[in-house]
Amino acid sequence: MRLSQCHNFHDFRKLAQKRLPGPIFNYIDGGADDETTLRRNTSAFRECDLIPRVLTGVKDIDLSVEVMGQKLQLPVYLSPTALQRLFHHQGERAVAAVAEQFGTMFGVSSLGTVSMEEIAKQFNTPQVYQFYFHKDRGLNRAMMERAKESGIEVMMLTVDSITGGNRERDLRTGFSIPFRLNLAGLWQFATKPAWGINYVTHEKFSLPQLDAHINMGGSTSSIGDYFTNMLDPSMNWKDVAEMVKFWDGQFCLKGIMSADDAKRAVDIGCTGIVISNHGGRQLDGSRSSFDHLAEIVDAVGDQIDVMFDSGIQRGTHVLKALALGAKAVGLGRYYLYALAAAGQKGVERAMQQMVAEIERDMRLMGCSKISELNRDHVRFR
Repeated sequence: MRLSQCHNFHDFRKLAQKRLPGPIFNYIDGGADDETTLRRNTSAFRECDLIPRVLTGVKDIDLSVEVMGQKLQLPVYLSPTALQRLFHHQGERAVAAVAEQFGTMFGVSSLGTVSMEEIAKQFNTPQVYQFYFHKDRGLNRAMMERAKESGIEVMMLTVDSITGGNRERDLRTGFSIPFRLNLAGLWQFATKPAWGINYVTHEKFSLPQLDAHINMGGSTSSIGDYFTNMLDPSMNWKDVAEMVKFWDGQFCLKGIMSADDAKRAVDIGCTGIVISNHGGRQLDGSRSSFDHLAEIVDAVGDQIDVMFDSGIQRGTHVLKALALGAKAVGLGRYYLYALAAAGQKGVERAMQQMVAEIERDMRLMGCSKISELNRDHVRFR
């Protein structure tokens, strides 16, 4: 299978599976517990139908949106995700380059493998820093200061990950950072020698946002351990209010799943929220992001920028979320499979296809610009 044979999300996933060792593929692919929420995130879209309008004179399509004070050329952005150079040696550099090419927002994670400073300096595209709240309050302050000094426009605090989800696929393979694999995991690496050669012949894997503060080779040996041992489960609204005040700029909470929490985000001065269940990787059995989108938009959509992620695989999924009131839609696994499949060229192809789908679907919907999408364009079964 070649990149030229990838025509949709599922094709990129299949190619990524062929190229990645099993433990790494399953880290991207898996969810928590029984993966019920992971599956529901996408299946929820099937219960919502689009209602097109005809004879509207659609000629030119304007996909631009404004969100979190940023003008984006697309209604989708590339969400911050962890460990990208583990999937392909280009990592965040490839993804940021594609975000710049398409005029959309990109985010670096606290568990990113390229420094926020490098990405901010090298690429001219709106950027967010996706931040985890650590027990070490000095570390929290230091990381926010670094982001400020780097010129990051948007702070994105993840609030649904105060402890790690139960990702049983990783337990079965022994996946961890650094690698401490069981026999099954080692065998899966041995069957993908091309990945191993690529991994050892490029720059050493690191987590530059955390390397100066946390020894990922010591007692914090796995990503799950990092969430469980280093992050602060006592984080509360007062803590976040202080961060919002310190940042004094565009600040959003990622992982909001209730209207009440969305209202509290407004109350403490946040300028945006991301409705997200972390791609089904945290609390299994939680509601899908799409199922809860309309209720949260109704509660706070006129007061705060409501963004959305989890489960997006198609341009029609994007249009359904926008019609319900999301200001922009985050892509995660959608571009990670493409990155793993072919690096920057893979992400470019995936984004070209997503843009083509959205433009075609907008024409078929009879809409010339994103703001024309509304709830009259959707019906639930």
